[in-house]
Amino acid sequence: MILTLTLNPSLDRTIEVAALRRGEVIRAAAARLDPGGKGVNVSRALLANGVAARAVVPFGGDEGRQLVRLLAAEGLDMVTVPVTGRTRSNVTLAEPDGTVTKINEPGTALSPAELDTVAEAVLAAAHTGGQGADWVVASGSLPPEVPADVYARLCRRFAEAGIEVAVDTSGPALSYALAAGPALVKPNLEELGQATGRRLACLGDVVEAARALRAAGARAVLASLGADGAVLVEDGGVWYGRAPAIEPRSSVGAGDAMLAGFLAAGGHGPEALARALAWGAAAAGLPGSRMPGPADIDPAVAAAGPPDPACPLTVPFVPPTDPPAPRPSATPSTTNAPAPLP
Repeated sequence: MILTLTLNPSLDRTIEVAALRRGEVIRAAAARLDPGGKGVNVSRALLANGVAARAVVPFGGDEGRQLVRLLAAEGLDMVTVPVTGRTRSNVTLAEPDGTVTKINEPGTALSPAELDTVAEAVLAAAHTGGQGADWVVASGSLPPEVPADVYARLCRRFAEAGIEVAVDTSGPALSYALAAGPALVKPNLEELGQATGRRLACLGDVVEAARALRAAGARAVLASLGADGAVLVEDGGVWYGRAPAIEPRSSVGAGDAMLAGFLAAGGHGPEALARALAWGAAAAGLPGSRMPGPADIDPAVAAAGPPDPACPLTVPFVPPTDPPAPRPSATPSTTNAPAPLP
């Protein structure tokens, strides 16, 4: 069983438009409302494919209650944790060529007591229902005022209970989590470049950056590269795969579907990477943040093998000249934000 934790879940409204023109009245071609949040999406993708999953979801306010209703309607096995704030709502504007514009609310602050309640809910959910958790996926952005080392602290707590932890986050939260030794981290190209401070122009650059994350503590790194595929660096080797080009409808949730497919296939090795790419490609071809099911996924679309280090990336990552200043509210009061990895 795969357990997911989403500290900052959301209601995701996706609106399809012919073209996004600033300052004009735009008629929507279609609209849909989906449950959102990275961990929530991982659980939804697993559910859609018959893989045992359970989601721990803090919720608050009318939006939170609506989120819970939507997840219940999908039949998701979940543990809900009421909090005092209001669950956020996000808006996605999707154009026919696959261009996506997202407006994400920051979410609601979680108190130390609420964070502890959430952590206890994860541990309880991991050992109830007749099937223990093989993985805990801790993923997504952090709500306001939550310390940046929260995933690191949770990772240690879950690992002490004998559960493998996968972390999918960004910025200081990712850098702190690495030191806690997660079994897996899943950065995208930008997150990988930001964490290492490196220019990533070819697959060789991606592999070396992933190795830097492993040197910092992660046991395995699954780096999603958008249209350029994905790279997996783990004890067993280095693998690269790419799904064929599709007509994209929305990239929202594609990385979450990729992570779900990877874990559903065992969480290591080239076969799991190929499964991840097939699930991610299928999600990108669906509207909104809908997760793909067996009818949407073609397992034969992707394969994995050794990467060509010289293969260039379609859009390289170039680190900014001046690194962004850390957000004081997201940084532990006793520790400075970590510097980029060497």
